[in-house]
Amino acid sequence: MSGFVIEMRNISKIYPNGTIANNNVNFSLKKGEIHALLGENGAGKSTLMHILYGMIRPTKGEIFIKDKLVEINSPLDSLKHEIGMVHQHFMLIPSMNLAENLILGDERSKNGLINKKEIIKNANEFGKKYNFNIDFSQLVRDVSVGVCQKIEILKALYRGAKILILDEPTAVLTPQETKELFVELKKLKKDGHSIVFISHKLNEVKELCDRLTIMNSSKSVGVYNVSDLSVKKISEKMIGREVELDFEVPEKKLGKSILKVRNLIYFNKLGKKKLDNISFDVREGQILGIAAVEGNGASHLLETLAGLRKDYSGEIFISGVNVNKLSIKEIRKQGLRYVPADRMKDGVIKDETIYNNLIVDRLEEGEFIKHWLIDFKEIKSFARSKVKEFFIKCKDENSEIGSLSGGNIQKVVIAREFDNNPKLLIINQPTRGIDIGAAELIRKKMVDLKQSDSGILLHSADLQELMQVCDSIIILYKGEIVGYVEEPKKVKPEDLGYYMLGVKKDTDVSGVINE
Repeated sequence: MSGFVIEMRNISKIYPNGTIANNNVNFSLKKGEIHALLGENGAGKSTLMHILYGMIRPTKGEIFIKDKLVEINSPLDSLKHEIGMVHQHFMLIPSMNLAENLILGDERSKNGLINKKEIIKNANEFGKKYNFNIDFSQLVRDVSVGVCQKIEILKALYRGAKILILDEPTAVLTPQETKELFVELKKLKKDGHSIVFISHKLNEVKELCDRLTIMNSSKSVGVYNVSDLSVKKISEKMIGREVELDFEVPEKKLGKSILKVRNLIYFNKLGKKKLDNISFDVREGQILGIAAVEGNGASHLLETLAGLRKDYSGEIFISGVNVNKLSIKEIRKQGLRYVPADRMKDGVIKDETIYNNLIVDRLEEGEFIKHWLIDFKEIKSFARSKVKEFFIKCKDENSEIGSLSGGNIQKVVIAREFDNNPKLLIINQPTRGIDIGAAELIRKKMVDLKQSDSGILLHSADLQELMQVCDSIIILYKGEIVGYVEEPKKVKPEDLGYYMLGVKKDTDVSGVINE
């Protein structure tokens, strides 16, 4: 007997285009342990776990569950072996209540009828069994992202999972919600559940996990006891070089306001107010942070400023120009660049090449036009320089962007939008799901732009990131500015968390306006 509940032996995945996602990878999981799976973007972590969950078929290799050789060809097969996966992006239906989402696809009816009251009652009892105290009668759209995360975990447990794969489970949680989740995960571990924890937050790995496996370039390069390695040493083994975890942001005198937002109000299609009388400025050479739990207006705000939403009241000025009635193209001509939260949906053309995605908005400017013809040689030379500058892992600039890992796709978006020193840069979650080396690069690029007098509006779920690079921070709760931090380095993440959860609120936030 090996003592492992899961053993993956010599797993390889080679795609038809020759891309090697996994190369003879070995991975093992003990009963009652929380095991971190770490590595750079594109290292092969997601592929390996998607193989275990039956979403991808391996090219070769074997999977053993409790010493028994098994075949897992679909998620249904994985559930038969008591394996459940909680994905980074939630798979819940907003218009249904929590109980309905819990049992969706596994409804246990009597005589073909479903009793809603009984479903809610049973769901509440099921949640309490695992120490998740939740009111299951609430609609998904009305609860916090922390509750959504718990429902996703309970969905896997409801279907009988004893082995949980958690992909970036704390990516959008406040420090308080993360702490609460960890208490519940440790209880599951104590009850004999085994958990694979995929994360780029190494401090959380140190706090929660027992062992860790590090992947690099599609291979497993080591298995360690978490207690034996410091955060710095883990990051070095992941990246293959020393990583600067803390760096000083040079002081800079702020210039005039590049963005002025006044009395911005926005209602969604359901008539719910998502932005509540928002006013603030972003100045030249300033990084203004936004701290907010998902669903509290940050994305609505940034999408409105970028021109993606038009049905709002209030005024938006960029370099003194009122952009309310301007098209997205006209707004970009004012010097605005935008990094969206959903890189695949809103940031790239996934069936196009890297080089086309890097210059998609620039051909009209005539930058790559010579003698009325597109200069592909110049375009590809430019693309190669960006691939090198941003350490984008790919075969070459001709690669289809959909073949890249999520983190490397993000680097392409960042490389395009950060180019040519934009006047105003609006960034939504630039380092979510990004490895520590890529995050370090992106943060330094933001600071470089700040030194070049660009104004930056940054929304990030990583509160340490906001506190490290931002000159000041506004906090949103239910679409309203409820807090303003002038000196982020003097506060703790937990302090921001209280505002984000609506526990605290400042009556005077006039400092956000530069007048």
